[in-house]
Amino acid sequence: MNSISDLAEEFGITTRTIRYYEELGLLRPTRTEGGRRMYSSSDVAKMKLVLRGKRFGFSLEEIKEMVLLFDEDRSGEKQLQRTIQYGEEKLAEVNERITELVEIKEEIERLMTEFKGRLQG
Repeated sequence: MNSISDLAEEFGITTRTIRYYEELGLLRPTRTEGGRRMYSSSDVAKMKLVLRGKRFGFSLEEIKEMVLLFDEDRSGEKQLQRTIQYGEEKLAEVNERITELVEIKEEIERLMTEFKGRLQG
């Protein structure tokens, strides 16, 4: 079991962020008799998934759905199906953004070549 400060230190996030994830229902810590939050290994695993999802650009609602599907279906099949669906959508977005960035890069390179030519000519 981990305290909220242990979790915050392990993942490099604030305790406020952890409490927010708890409010969203992503984490479900137990409480000590003194009222301190204690997080299980399951909560730690969920936190890893939440942070990975955020890094990949998923919304908290998408992350919540993917993470909590395992609680609904212990086989993990529904979770994997939803994760694949969201992953394919995110990959399409990333590929579209890459195409846009390549076009911007090429235009900047063209303009830089043109501007340098003007200075030399």
